[in-house]
Amino acid sequence: MALNYIWVAFFIIAFLVALAKLIFLGDTEIFKLIVEGLFDSSKVAVMDIALPLAGVMTFFLGLLNIGEKAGAINFLARIIGPFFHKLFPEVPENHPANGQMIMNFSANMLGLDNAATPFGLRAMASLQELNPTKETASNAQIMFLVLHTSGLTIIPLSIMAQRAILGAKDPSDIFIPCLIATYVATVVSMIAVAIKQRINLINSTVLGWLGGITSLIALALWFLSTKTKDEIEVISKVTGNLVLMLIVVSFLLGAMRKKVDIFDAFIEGAKGGFETSVRIIPYLVGMLVAIGAFRNSGAMDYVIDGLKFLFSLTGLNTEFTDALPVALMRPLSGSGSRALMIDAMKQFGPDSFVGRLSCMFQGAADTTFYIVALYFGSVGIRNSRYAIPFGLFADLMGVIAGIALGYFFFH
Repeated sequence: MALNYIWVAFFIIAFLVALAKLIFLGDTEIFKLIVEGLFDSSKVAVMDIALPLAGVMTFFLGLLNIGEKAGAINFLARIIGPFFHKLFPEVPENHPANGQMIMNFSANMLGLDNAATPFGLRAMASLQELNPTKETASNAQIMFLVLHTSGLTIIPLSIMAQRAILGAKDPSDIFIPCLIATYVATVVSMIAVAIKQRINLINSTVLGWLGGITSLIALALWFLSTKTKDEIEVISKVTGNLVLMLIVVSFLLGAMRKKVDIFDAFIEGAKGGFETSVRIIPYLVGMLVAIGAFRNSGAMDYVIDGLKFLFSLTGLNTEFTDALPVALMRPLSGSGSRALMIDAMKQFGPDSFVGRLSCMFQGAADTTFYIVALYFGSVGIRNSRYAIPFGLFADLMGVIAGIALGYFFFH
C-alpha cells in the first residue's frame, strides 16, 4: 500500500538525515528539534484541526440531514446526475452522493473551506455506502479525492490578502493565472483518472458540462478583470457568504414546505459530527507527525537544493526554483506552504517573479496527504490504491501550469 511506504519513509529518511547531521556536522540539537516537532504536530492535529472541526462538522452534518429530508440533495443529484454518472459510473444518477459532492466542489470554488470539509466528508461517507470493499478505496472515491486535491478555487482571497499585507502594488494580479493553473490541474487530473478507470469522456454530456463550466469561469474572469482589488475582495466575500446563507435558508424553507420536523432532523444529523471528528484523529496525528519529522530533519531542504542543482544542469532559466519550496510543501502541509510563500515574498518582494510564483503554487493545488488522511480516515479506508500518486499528479500539473503561466504573465 502506497500510504504505508510513504509514511514509513518519512520517519526513516528523517532519522537518517538527522543522524548524518549529528555525525558529520556535529548538530547536537537536530534530534531534539525532531522530537519536539513530534509533540507539536500531535497537538496541532488534535487541538487545532480535529477539535475545531467538530463544531463545524456538527452544524453542517445537521444541516445536510435537513437538506436530505427536504429533498434538496436529491434535487441537486438529479440536475448533476447525468454529468456525474459519466465521471462516477458506480454511483446511481439520483444518489445523494452526487448532490453532496457538488456542494463540496461549490464550497471549495467559493473559498468556503469550513463548509466544504463537512460536505466532502458526508459525500465520502455516501460513497462508502456504495463501496463493496469497505477497507479499499473504490474508483468513485478515488475520482472524488483526486478532483478535490486539485484545489479548484475561483478567487484565492487569503493569498491576495497576504499579498496586500506585504505591500504588493496589485495584490489581485495573480488571481487570473492562479485560477487557470488550478483549473488545468483539475481537468488534466480528471482525464488521467478517467483513463486509469477506463471511463469514456468523449461524449456530449461531459463535453457539454465542461464547456459550460469553462465558459462560466471565463465569464467570471472577464467580469472580475474589470474590477479593482478592493472590489474583487468585496465581491468574493459577499458572494461566498451569500451563497452559504442561501443554502442554509433554502434547506430550512424546503423542510418547512415538506413539513419536516426540522430541529429533530438537525439533531439526528449533527450527532455524527463529533464522532467523525474523533474518528479522524489517529489518521491526522499519524500523517502530520510524519510530515513534521521529515520537514524538521532538514530533508525537505536537501530535496529542494537537489532539484535546484538538477534544473541548473539543463541550461534553462531556473529562476522559478526559488519558489519550489512552496510547491514541494503544498501537498504535505497547507500551513507550512503558506509560511514558505510568505517567506518568499518577504525575501524576494511580493511583486517579484518568485514572490508571485510562490503565490500561484499555493493556490494551484491542495494538501494531498492531509486530504487522504482526513477523507479516507473518516470512513476507515486503509488501502488507498492509486489515490495518492494521482493526487500528487494533480499537484504536479498545477505546478507545471503555474510555472508556464508565471513566465507568460510576469517574466
